Amino acid sequence: MISHPVIWAFRSSVRCWKHRALLKAAPWASDIRGWRWYSSPSRGGVTGMDEILARVVAPLPTYETRDKSPPPPESNSLEFMLFYSSLDKEGKVDVLAKLSQDFGVDHKGASELALRLLDTQLRDVGTILQVEDRLRYSLTPRYKQLLNHISRAEGGVKFLVDLRADVLEIIASKANESPQIRDLNGTLKSLLSEWFSVGLLRLERITWQSPCEILQKISHYEAVHPVRNWTDLKRRVGPYRRCYAFTHAAMPGEPLVVLHVALTEDISDNIQSIVREFATLDSEEDVNKINAAIFYSISSTQAGLQGVELGNYLIKKVVRELQSEFPHMGQFSSLSPIPGFSSWLQGLLSQYKKESRGSDLLSEQEWKEVEQATDAEPGVPAIEALRKLIGTSEWMHSERLSRVLEPALMRLCAWYLYGEKRRGYALNPVANFHLQNGATMWRLNWRADTSPRGVGNSCGIMVNYRYFLNETSKNSALYLQNKTITASEQVLGLVNQFQKNSKL
Repeated sequence: MISHPVIWAFRSSVRCWKHRALLKAAPWASDIRGWRWYSSPSRGGVTGMDEILARVVAPLPTYETRDKSPPPPESNSLEFMLFYSSLDKEGKVDVLAKLSQDFGVDHKGASELALRLLDTQLRDVGTILQVEDRLRYSLTPRYKQLLNHISRAEGGVKFLVDLRADVLEIIASKANESPQIRDLNGTLKSLLSEWFSVGLLRLERITWQSPCEILQKISHYEAVHPVRNWTDLKRRVGPYRRCYAFTHAAMPGEPLVVLHVALTEDISDNIQSIVREFATLDSEEDVNKINAAIFYSISSTQAGLQGVELGNYLIKKVVRELQSEFPHMGQFSSLSPIPGFSSWLQGLLSQYKKESRGSDLLSEQEWKEVEQATDAEPGVPAIEALRKLIGTSEWMHSERLSRVLEPALMRLCAWYLYGEKRRGYALNPVANFHLQNGATMWRLNWRADTSPRGVGNSCGIMVNYRYFLNETSKNSALYLQNKTITASEQVLGLVNQFQKNSKL
């Protein structure tokens, strides 16, 4: 239970902050640490939580007064933000569960309006439309009004982005499996999609002259090829490199999605040449050596914006930016990792070992070469030797093993990208992303990422998704509507080899 003096002190503070305009994003975050007087809701009693939610989540105005009702006081939003931010992980689960279950849609009222709509079907169109509008309004969750008002507070949009990240974690961890939590997630996603529409985003090029805090965040958020040090970062924003980010006015200084680009003569077939081999930091770019743009890393920085389309728009905006800077440039391609390939392959080998179907994956000659190259002990099946071998990165240091495994792993990887599906679309998330954008699955590259991470995730293989600008719209439509993957002859050739050698 929160005492009346404490509530009075809080409301007085809110008025003071409002008049002095001190609620900036960074100070707001640091001030929260001082507001620990809220008691986290416990399993046995949640009186404080109940009182706070009842106070800050205003009732939904009636249909007749929806445009006339005054907005709830700003202190409601601030009180909820401060209260929620003071909670531990379990407390946040409890609050979000309570918010979604007790302050959602009035199901009884919506059902009554639905029945009324059925009764009006023989009436005039005006009456039907009015009842439909009433029904649409009745389906608004009560908590949506609180979310909307939080978005207007200083730091409110960032708060809601982080709150959705908490909701997604709850769903993923199954800490709460109620349908109401999923509905809260859907409401937040819908609101964030509106607030982060492409027209409200700003494209920024990140350079060595950008603010230090932005450079630090670019380094911290790089999830594909980790930045090793400041010199490494300086090179990634220096000559023959470009780094772009989308930002939003409601989250100043916070990059939302970051794209790293290499400017090269030809389409790169390995990541080492991009992140490990550089021109000198003070070299001048020779425009005659820039014919291709290679998108080698794209990272979403906000877990709460999952499912909100940003990356595809960023690539399209960057292409236009580069065409403006280099009018002669005609080659645009990614150099993408293949996360999940190694684990998929391990599962496939285990399955085939159990079913004694190893001959369906590799030819008899290839199995002999694997046995000889791995020096498998007598009685140990070659498929088990291969499975253990792929579980380490040691084989990459042996030219013999690398040569023996290349044809088999390349065609298996081609099938994984092209043939393995989830609901008819590419199982691999990176493939799905680029194919939705209209790219062509263009080339698989052997020994393209020899780092331990690259070998562990995809046996060192990477793939180019090529953007033929006059074909992207058609390719995207074919993929999204017909689930058709546009691929090059090299990829299709590897897929055909797999189908001839394998019997999946």
